[in-house]
Amino acid sequence: MGNNIKQLLCFGDSNTWGLNGETGMRLPWEQRWTGLLQKKLGEDAYHVIEEGLCGRTTVFEDPLRKGRRGTALLPILLETHAQVDGIVLMLGTNDCKSVYGASAEVIGKGIILLLNQINEYADKAKVLLVSPIHLGEKVFHEGYDGEFSKQSVALSRNLDQVYEGIAAERNLSFMKASAYVSCCDADQEHMDAHGHGVFAEAVYTIIRDW
Repeated sequence: MGNNIKQLLCFGDSNTWGLNGETGMRLPWEQRWTGLLQKKLGEDAYHVIEEGLCGRTTVFEDPLRKGRRGTALLPILLETHAQVDGIVLMLGTNDCKSVYGASAEVIGKGIILLLNQINEYADKAKVLLVSPIHLGEKVFHEGYDGEFSKQSVALSRNLDQVYEGIAAERNLSFMKASAYVSCCDADQEHMDAHGHGVFAEAVYTIIRDW
């Protein structure tokens, strides 16, 4: 890999992994926002590293699935892919699950811990902090995702302001995903293929001049 090619790490949950809310399957690389972003940036300029995982949180241990705590893995990935030039960080949706009982401020503290890890392991990397798309109004209804509640929906909306404040305090690039794309009606939680395209363009407009 040439020295002039920048490495961009995309660290997130199922919406970075590429779960298609309409089918429940994974979108192919060329339809996921990470793959679309790679195409927009150009392989001769950027190498996009996709590190998304369904159920990933900032700091919480999922009692039902192992290996979902973001702070447990991010330092390893930053060493694995050293040295990354840029990072797109989008987590928080899964932190809104009822089992964690977290507030937006507590989830924000989890984001701060992740940013501290970035400072430690990749201190020269530019960071785009993304507040995730909002949960749909029916996500906790029967047939959708019972791990969320009505309170989770409101909580997901409160993350925007908290994340924006963190980004401003640390002088980081910030993007409110909900300003560009919504979850699909089918599952009230994930982007569909069209949403991935819109999201990729929004991220591209921010990081293309990095």
